[in-house]
Amino acid sequence: MEFKVPTMAQLMAMGEEPEILFWVGCAGSYDERAQKITRDICKILHHVGIKYAVLGTEESCTGDPAKRAGNEFLFQMQAMTNIEVLNGYNIKKIVTGCPHCFNTIKNEYPGLGGSYEVIHHTQLIQDLINEGKLKAEGGESFKGKKITFHDPCYLGRGNGVYEAPRKALEVLDAQLVEMKRCKSNGLCCGAGGAQMFKEPEKGTKDINIERIEEALATEPQVIAAGCPFCMTMLSDGVKLKDKDQEVKVLDIAEITARANGL
Repeated sequence: MEFKVPTMAQLMAMGEEPEILFWVGCAGSYDERAQKITRDICKILHHVGIKYAVLGTEESCTGDPAKRAGNEFLFQMQAMTNIEVLNGYNIKKIVTGCPHCFNTIKNEYPGLGGSYEVIHHTQLIQDLINEGKLKAEGGESFKGKKITFHDPCYLGRGNGVYEAPRKALEVLDAQLVEMKRCKSNGLCCGAGGAQMFKEPEKGTKDINIERIEEALATEPQVIAAGCPFCMTMLSDGVKLKDKDQEVKVLDIAEITARANGL
């Protein structure tokens, strides 16, 4: 399926406005694994006919890693730059592929002059399923497959979004199995709070190993994720356990796109 993803600058030049801005994020732009998720989110938006755009080169990091690592000054500089761009384009609604971008734009930007309606891509998928625009048919069948969902911290405990990703999985007719620690009691993948970019401190076990053992205990065929950082940590864990042949780690957007044959 080939189609062009428009930038805000292009739409603006034609005097048009999108229904929704897709905030791609750093991982979604540069991380090879996360780029696949970005493509699938675009495929879904294209498939249902939502008019959307991306910022392209005008998008820069939301500042989440800087803030979590304690560099408030850098965070504010990054945030202000983005807010100027977003407000310049009169953006009202944003969908993100990453819970960190989602949390930062939704909760940190209003205090700096950037107020938008922000949703995570799993919420978009849930809305589209509820509206009957996404059916989970015409593609790969997940019927009867065992799937366990890992709650991203900034989606679940940070913002109370537990139903949307599960709703996207429920329509697949798959067997949804929960890990011991899930929902409000979930466990971090080990990459949150800028930990993604540094080596772990001395301890007895890496967090992602602890988490992947919990996931594998459910004997899943698919581990579902909703965050590019979790995707990296969970995939590494699965590889370390030599299970990457039998257990797939897939984002909710990828599962949705596959189920709809996109």
